[in-house]
Amino acid sequence: MALIRALRTALLVLVLTALASSMAVAQELSKADGNAIHGVVQGQLDAFRRDDSDKAFSFAAPGIQSMYGSPDMFLEAVRQGYRPVYRPRQVEFRELRIMDGAVVQQVYVVGPDNEPKLALYFMEKQPDGSWRISGCVLLDFEGQSV
Repeated sequence: MALIRALRTALLVLVLTALASSMAVAQELSKADGNAIHGVVQGQLDAFRRDDSDKAFSFAAPGIQSMYGSPDMFLEAVRQGYRPVYRPRQVEFRELRIMDGAVVQQVYVVGPDNEPKLALYFMEKQPDGSWRISGCVLLDFEGQSV
């Protein structure tokens, strides 16, 4: 459990770093960017459902990959700390936004405990133009349904 807490803290630091460093992101995203981001997030969710650690890890940005070190460590951290995205009962893509310069895909999920959450996927554009997930934050939505 201490390892999971340490990894969550490290992830939060990475997310905050990504927010600070992404100020150069253009204020408008193309439809192609939106489609690519949707595909990356959906691809990772699909990989989680299959317990395909290698594929799920491939959608993570280099900073996340470096933090976890291996696909198996990454998948275990998601299993332990991010159950709503690891085994969602329901997924609904919402707004793609730029928040404080960061590209954020909002995804409503209902986890295995039937509790609705808002997953904020922080996206990072790679030098080759592809998109990867640089962090995910889960927010509670008590009393609201997806």
